[in-house]
Amino acid sequence: MKTQRRSFLQRLGLASAAALMLATPFTAQADALDKVQKAGVIRIAIPQDFPPFGSLGADLKLQGYDIDMANIVAGELGVKVELIPVTSTNRIPFLTTGKADLVISSLGKNPERAKVIDFSAPYVPFVKSVYGPPDAAIAGPADLAGKIVGVTRGSTEDLALTDIAPKGTSIKRYEDNNATIASYLTGQVELVTIGNIVANAVNDKTGQRPMAAKFAVENTPSYIGVAKGETALLDKVNAIIAKARADGRLNEFSLRWLKEPLPDNI
Repeated sequence: MKTQRRSFLQRLGLASAAALMLATPFTAQADALDKVQKAGVIRIAIPQDFPPFGSLGADLKLQGYDIDMANIVAGELGVKVELIPVTSTNRIPFLTTGKADLVISSLGKNPERAKVIDFSAPYVPFVKSVYGPPDAAIAGPADLAGKIVGVTRGSTEDLALTDIAPKGTSIKRYEDNNATIASYLTGQVELVTIGNIVANAVNDKTGQRPMAAKFAVENTPSYIGVAKGETALLDKVNAIIAKARADGRLNEFSLRWLKEPLPDNI
């Protein structure tokens, strides 16, 4: 009887240990919100070279739509914000390696990214197109053959352009958005693939080489990136976005930075 009881208890212990092992990853993953609140600081990866989403102002302080969004998130959580400048290529690694708690950096969603991070509800519209000189005869992907097109490496527009570009297209990839834009303005590339908002901002600031939209390669809003499994933090971020949409703050940001009202689908 004692042997049977001991065997039962051992089996129970093993079952309990197995259950604990299964539960542990979820417990470990779901504590980001708690850590942020205890620390009193949230670390948010943001752009510093991508107006109007994030760039240095005349006072050398970061400004833009994503900066305002980061401040809203921190304010609603009741914590201070630590802004961490990132590039298109390192913003997701900053999140997955724990160097940032969130990514608010004009981040588009695609299946590859969804395998490694989670996404909030959308908070800003963003259409990406091929741009070139106003007189350039570019009406669709087929017209890219034989052309040199600049794009930011690892961006969603990079992926979209790669998918549709015909054989003979020369795609030159740059490490950040400033370099991509500069490649067009200085004539290193014939065309460039960027967001419409960015193109409008560049055209407003410089007459060096005007860029006109030729055709859209992607129409996707931007999302806030959250580490995989951080459901408590993700739910809180979604609630903050919904509140900012309802009380008009997102529309104010859109009018301020994008020069147009927030669309109904955001």
